[in-house]
Amino acid sequence: MTDIPKKVIGYLRVSTADQDPAKNRADVLSFANSKGLLKVEFVEEKVSGLKSWRKRLLAQVVEDLKAGDVLIVPELSRLGRSLVEVLEVLNLLTAKDVVVYSVKEGFQLNGKDIQSKVLRTMLALFAEIERDLIVARTKEALAARKAAGVKLGRPPGSGKSKLDDYRTEIEAMLKTGSSKSFIARKYGVGRRTLYDWLYKKNIVVKA
Repeated sequence: MTDIPKKVIGYLRVSTADQDPAKNRADVLSFANSKGLLKVEFVEEKVSGLKSWRKRLLAQVVEDLKAGDVLIVPELSRLGRSLVEVLEVLNLLTAKDVVVYSVKEGFQLNGKDIQSKVLRTMLALFAEIERDLIVARTKEALAARKAAGVKLGRPPGSGKSKLDDYRTEIEAMLKTGSSKSFIARKYGVGRRTLYDWLYKKNIVVKA
């Protein structure tokens, strides 16, 4: 790896509970300056922390980064929704020889020094524990429901739609030229749901 990074990316994820990225941006810039990384390109997105990293802009960032590049995040949790995901991102970037820093923890997360290696080992251990706990909780919950006589599996649908009670109104609106998009919004359903319902009820709409 070269001493001067090719590219330095500051990745910021904000959620509805944390809408202003200004402090995180300032923290990343201050940290980068302390490491002699003077030019930072920011990638920001507003998305729930429950969303997988593969469905965020972060996935594109990981794909685009190359050997010698640097990724800085305000804190470790920004890399994934669980330790398993965080470790997955770190392993991918380690394999690409990309340096990753976490400002809050003050760590280089995937270097070749002993501290980085110990940290990755600990993260891998915690991720394994996390996976085991999830599996154990799932099995216990299923066993408890089964013991209580709850039938497991997806319950059969009743076949009744919330649109059924408004069939007369919907047919009238369609005949008077109301768009399907308007009707779907009015009754709080998606257009696909409305189309499927019209098809199942054999309601023919003239073009």
